[in-house]
Amino acid sequence: MKLLEQMKELTQLRGISGCEDEVREYLIQKIQGHCHRYEVDNMGNLIVHKKGRQTGSKKVLFSSHMDEVGFVITHTAKEGMLHFAPVGGVTPAVTAGRPVLIGKNAVPGVIGTRPVHLITDEERKEYAKLEDMRIDIGAKDKEEALALVSLGDQATFIGPWRELGDQSVLAKAIDDRAGCALLLDLIQGELDYDCTFAFVVQEETGCAGSKAVAFSQRPDIAVVVESTTAGDLPSAPEGRQVCRVGAGPVISFMDKGTIYPWDLYQQATKIAEANSIPWQTKEGVFGGNDARSYASSAAGAKTLAVSLPVRYLHAANTLANKTDIENARKLLALLAKELPRG
Repeated sequence: MKLLEQMKELTQLRGISGCEDEVREYLIQKIQGHCHRYEVDNMGNLIVHKKGRQTGSKKVLFSSHMDEVGFVITHTAKEGMLHFAPVGGVTPAVTAGRPVLIGKNAVPGVIGTRPVHLITDEERKEYAKLEDMRIDIGAKDKEEALALVSLGDQATFIGPWRELGDQSVLAKAIDDRAGCALLLDLIQGELDYDCTFAFVVQEETGCAGSKAVAFSQRPDIAVVVESTTAGDLPSAPEGRQVCRVGAGPVISFMDKGTIYPWDLYQQATKIAEANSIPWQTKEGVFGGNDARSYASSAAGAKTLAVSLPVRYLHAANTLANKTDIENARKLLALLAKELPRG
């Protein structure tokens, strides 16, 4: 399946917020011959214009973000250990002991903290803080470390693509390389109506890229294609599971950044049901995404969020379901056919 193969390749690229170059160059290669024109703006957003068989009455833009969570190197200690800061919402619980790659030369390292044998009973009740962790690259001192890495270098998780059972895939950065793969799939196919596609930067650190795209493109409707946290785990109370892997793409009515227009939400759900596409909603007001930018920037746009339910979001290994991916693909193709009509 071409969609899964491109999603696999995208997840293995490295690109924290502000360092999305690898992802953007991959996408530029893959859209060649499949679009009317494309542009890269001053922030690094990739904006693709694709002609359909006709022009609709509404300008519809599909958006996914290219960046992943990770870390930035901030200081080198005399013993050769690297201090770092998080880029995006990374929690300590998924950080200690994880291997990483650092800088353009992909220097390998591991995020370390004090082992369980060296902490007190009281300290064991809480996770170690990120500011108390260090990245160990095996350097004997500061000079050796600085010969390999520089302050400001990106550090990314290592999360190889794996298939679990018949239906699940595991990799780093499914948020939101899955969305990028789904948009790429639309661009590589045929469209009934003209559509614009935006692969945006810096979503994980405040949605800066989509603000610029909203201002320059001014769509009537913006469909944000995302990954969202699935909490269908035994430890999560039923009312806090939010959404479930395998139950279909997630169509949101509200999150912490956006109230989605009810008529657009209903239109999307009716399209799914009329075409026998399983779907679910986000059962709670949690998180946020680039929809907030499109709804509130420039003249404002009507917004819709279609998300892939993903377990272990913002960790080194994240899990998605192949059937959910395929059903998201079907739904997005129908939205590209129906929404531009107005």
